Amino acid sequence: MKKIYRFFVQPQIGAQTKSIIGYELLLKQLTENGWRIPESFAAIDSNVIADLLVRTTKALSTKALRLSININRDQLMTTSISDAIVQSQKQLYPTKLVVELTEDVDSENYSHEEIMSHLKIFWDNNIPISLDDVGSGINQFSDIQQLLPFASELKFALQNFHKRLIEPEMQNKVHFWRAMSTEYHIRMVLEGIENQSDNQLSDKMGINFKQGYYFGKPRLMQLPDDHYNQTA
Repeated sequence: MKKIYRFFVQPQIGAQTKSIIGYELLLKQLTENGWRIPESFAAIDSNVIADLLVRTTKALSTKALRLSININRDQLMTTSISDAIVQSQKQLYPTKLVVELTEDVDSENYSHEEIMSHLKIFWDNNIPISLDDVGSGINQFSDIQQLLPFASELKFALQNFHKRLIEPEMQNKVHFWRAMSTEYHIRMVLEGIENQSDNQLSDKMGINFKQGYYFGKPRLMQLPDDHYNQTA
């Protein structure tokens, strides 16, 4: 059976204007139980991801000012995916494509020099780098400290910790990463905003950019001639 993948899009919100500033692309696989997050991104043919990315961003080129795509470090090292991201940015212009470097564990222990050399491909093509899920997985502060001066964005995901924002421990984590974003003069996005209480509290904490089910769940980005729907 042929494996079917599609990107779902989730809005990112600017707190000051209360409007959509962009979308994150989230890869899902069609299963007998509906659309699900793939068990292993590393197991997906990189050329399949590359082709899907180009087709999806072409369809989205007039619908957003900013799109974000997740890649792990293994994918960062994959030429076909890097080429597809660069091609997508060219066809998206003036929409800005942002590369989110995830916290997924690598198949290899890549050196800082290897990571920087591959990120340079994106910088040379004016594609910003976002450090995704900071404080989780292999995106702990010690892991990404050297990358902070070269990043344009930090994303902190409340859902990774299974705790509520009202808890002091979570607020301390958010305050830390917000301080880092201020120190390095980069944007911070708070993910996992689930309800009005989270939204209001994050406002008080000075969070200007947000993402979460409170603003909109990921929805299927259909391609031309697609017969798939949200629930498959």
